[in-house]
Amino acid sequence: MPPLRGTGSRPEAEHPEYAGRYRLEACLGAGGMGVVHLARSPSGLQLAVKVVHRQHAADPEFRARFRQEVAAARRVSGAFTAPVVDADPAAELPWMATLYVPGPTLSAQVKRNGPMSPAELRRLTAGLAEALRDIHRAGVIHRDLKPSNVLLPDSGPKVIDFGISRPYDSDVRTETGKLIGSPPYMAPEQFQRPREVGPAADVFALGAVLVHAATGRGPFDSDSPYLVAYRVVHQEADLAGVPADLAPLVGRCLAKDPAERPTPDEIMSALHPPSYEAAAFIPVQRRPPAAESGETDEGTTHVRAGDGLPSGPGAGAAKGRRTRRRLACVAVAAVLVAGGLWAAGAWDGSRAPEAGAEKVRTASFVPWQTPLPGTDGSAPSCVPGAAGTGSALYCVAEGFGSARLDPSDGRMVWTHREAFPKGAEAAGPLGAVSGGAACTVVTGGELRAYSPGEGTELWRTNLSAYLDTPFPAGDTLLTVRRDGTLQGLAAASGASLWQRAVPGHERPGYALHDAGTGLAYAFESSAQGTTTLVTAVEVKTGATAWQRRLAGMLTPAGTSDGALLLTSMNEKAQTTGLVRYDPVLRSTTRIALPFRMNAPEAVVDGDTALLLERGGTLLALDVRPGAGRAERWRLETAVGVTSAPVLGGGGRLYFSAADGRLLAVDTENGTLLGQTRPRLREGKLSHASSLPSPVVLGGSVIGTAPDGSVFAVDADDPARW
Repeated sequence: MPPLRGTGSRPEAEHPEYAGRYRLEACLGAGGMGVVHLARSPSGLQLAVKVVHRQHAADPEFRARFRQEVAAARRVSGAFTAPVVDADPAAELPWMATLYVPGPTLSAQVKRNGPMSPAELRRLTAGLAEALRDIHRAGVIHRDLKPSNVLLPDSGPKVIDFGISRPYDSDVRTETGKLIGSPPYMAPEQFQRPREVGPAADVFALGAVLVHAATGRGPFDSDSPYLVAYRVVHQEADLAGVPADLAPLVGRCLAKDPAERPTPDEIMSALHPPSYEAAAFIPVQRRPPAAESGETDEGTTHVRAGDGLPSGPGAGAAKGRRTRRRLACVAVAAVLVAGGLWAAGAWDGSRAPEAGAEKVRTASFVPWQTPLPGTDGSAPSCVPGAAGTGSALYCVAEGFGSARLDPSDGRMVWTHREAFPKGAEAAGPLGAVSGGAACTVVTGGELRAYSPGEGTELWRTNLSAYLDTPFPAGDTLLTVRRDGTLQGLAAASGASLWQRAVPGHERPGYALHDAGTGLAYAFESSAQGTTTLVTAVEVKTGATAWQRRLAGMLTPAGTSDGALLLTSMNEKAQTTGLVRYDPVLRSTTRIALPFRMNAPEAVVDGDTALLLERGGTLLALDVRPGAGRAERWRLETAVGVTSAPVLGGGGRLYFSAADGRLLAVDTENGTLLGQTRPRLREGKLSHASSLPSPVVLGGSVIGTAPDGSVFAVDADDPARW
């Protein structure tokens, strides 16, 4: 069935031709809350735009619920959901635009084709468990997981419709007497103790969804919703028809006591070894909408105009120092990798490349891949050698250790697999600095420095006296002591170069080093988040070059023509604009973003700022004073989770995806130039809290992947990656 056009007296006929800047092309489905339309972004990317019915738009409580839905959908990563592209809950007719995901809902799939096969059911179980883990890690409880809220694209199941979800830390609970959810898929506590509903309720719903997928019916079916509720609370689930190897796990999900239900991680562990094909979880190229996308409620949209019932307040976002610290840590060049113990051992560099290192020779470049086999769930993290000369690459892999690789062929020059103190975690390569040391941090323990040539240990120091991890700035490591004092350490020796107390700062952090000027930027927002104190520090001496208190919650992001650019966040930790501060003129220019972005990473390329949102939206802004329209272009990459971007030569931007892909974008016009194949470990996506950025060395780009590999591709030919 083709998409439906809004005609006649149907509610969707009320809606205009546009939602914001998006032209509404066709109706994908309608429900009690509103209508979902097919639309396109200015770049041509297909979107699903949910527009609220006019009669609801005048209801302040309904608007609050819609704001909650938008906040919850933005809060999750997008790896197993439909990433939010844009939204305006304050519009005359509130709307939300997300990426269009082609594929039927689970309810439509079962209705048309009957129960799933055992292999399909195992893939669905694993995919939904990963989705719930992703949602719960974002601090969100879905509360309405059901077959019509599960999409089945080629890339694996996606969970949609956060209309009645709420954050864990919500202080306002559900109103007494209001039923929240869909009875056949609600947990007993949603009927009995709605104020105490937690993540385990989503696991119960998962069990009910799996029974439906396996049998075509629910575990507590009845024509009466009241009888369904009684059976959910008092009777055992009907698991007849569920495959014998999955029935015990599904039964545990449907336990009456939330404490007896498995967590999403435990569900995935129970499925080991995986019996599903890795291809089921590998994203594929986007395809046009399926022809049957016009179904109401059970169509192929990735955001459904649902008819959920009221719930708690909008999903909040972390504020204050924790948010600023997180953004600052992600902004530094070295991305930290959590976990792992290392065993003693080193190589002298004379050995041949480790077995398994791939070499695929072309006429002009020899790509390579070297495995750093460690524990599951995270990619190795790498940084270049001194000043990015291309002579060395230093990597850390969780459960493996640290290593120096030859960037020309991936050969291991030396490794360290040390035994760390009990309870310590390998945090990753802090930096391979020009002062002659390759540094690795042990979270909560020590900073260790090795000689680049032989890999021998140069020095180590305990980090308990410092806030956060040291910040690499050339041949100096910048630290903040617990009393707020700034300190510079010589990377080659660990000796203190200088130590200064800076007026106005109590617990500052570093977010940027400008090698051209020799300045690093410390920043600290006020307790209320209304102002930020920014201090430019001379790396060599610790002297203050300038200091200024600026309005807003700001984070230094880059420099342009002598001015400092900072990202600006609102009270929900959404980035709303850029601030350009010229220290010579002492002038401040504010540049509004065309839409709010969630924790984007920013890099500055001349007079252009490039902001990459974790959900894959890439925005280019003109940061020249008086430039007029700021937006130069935007690109929806359809990547669920991204690393921080890295600039390369020839006007290119590189970043990594959670499935191990390395992507290249033309910074002049915002076109995707190429991407590598996914590199998954056992067909599963990584769930690291942050992804390592790629490294640009000479004519190659080096990426890392969750299968434990470090690989290099030709920077001059992304189209052939």
